[in-house]
Amino acid sequence: MQQLAQRVVAHRIFEYFIIGVILLSAVLIGLETSEEILTTYGDWIMWGNRLVLTIFVIEAAMKIYAVAPKLKLYFGNGWNLFDFTIIVLALLPSTGELAMVARLARLLRVLRLISAIPELRLIVATLMRSIPSMGNIMLLMGVIFYIFAVAGQQFFHEHDPVHWRNLGISLLTLFRIVTLEDWTDVMYTAMEMNAYSWIYFVSFVILGTFVVINLFIAVVINNLEEAKQERLAQMRQPLTRDGLMKELEQTQAALEKLRSELGRDRGKDGL
Repeated sequence: MQQLAQRVVAHRIFEYFIIGVILLSAVLIGLETSEEILTTYGDWIMWGNRLVLTIFVIEAAMKIYAVAPKLKLYFGNGWNLFDFTIIVLALLPSTGELAMVARLARLLRVLRLISAIPELRLIVATLMRSIPSMGNIMLLMGVIFYIFAVAGQQFFHEHDPVHWRNLGISLLTLFRIVTLEDWTDVMYTAMEMNAYSWIYFVSFVILGTFVVINLFIAVVINNLEEAKQERLAQMRQPLTRDGLMKELEQTQAALEKLRSELGRDRGKDGL
């Protein structure tokens, strides 16, 4: 039975089935946002949520049973622990003081799509490993923001107090500029005071957007390539003794099947 559970949870069809259930869960959560649909089909949606949760519980139980008694193989995997936590939270009652937590847990079920698709897991792992490298870039960006915020407050606070009246508002204005959201309106207002104010804004856009943001992208791409190389290295690891024995058993079974088919063909030819 345990070997059957191992084959089922490792099968590609089972993986696709779980992905389909997660997508169904996302659809049900979206339908709950409509009062009209909820009034008409509320019972069906409720039973659909129960079915989804039941499938998730069965999936977790099968994965745990497949590695029993070595539970560390299941709970030692961060993605399995993530899925298990979401399932436990989803079991909370949807009434009373925990109602809000239960609704949030039901929404978190959609995040299981990340753990179910290997490519998404790779992207999330890349983002996580990029955080330390991004720290230095964020420090550089913080220094640039601070210098330009103080300078902008000194230059423009009298002419345009809405955007530059103090350091905090100046930082928010710079954040708006770095997103390139209507930043030219702020620049033209400043140019009414001094025609050369464009130098301040253009230099900040070049440093803050075209340089620093591209540094973030470069770090993520570099870590993505490293993660891909590590994944390929793991796939190329030599077989263990158990893995080698399993490959031999499968080869022997295939040879026996081929031998029996050849024997049947010869018997037909003799007849």
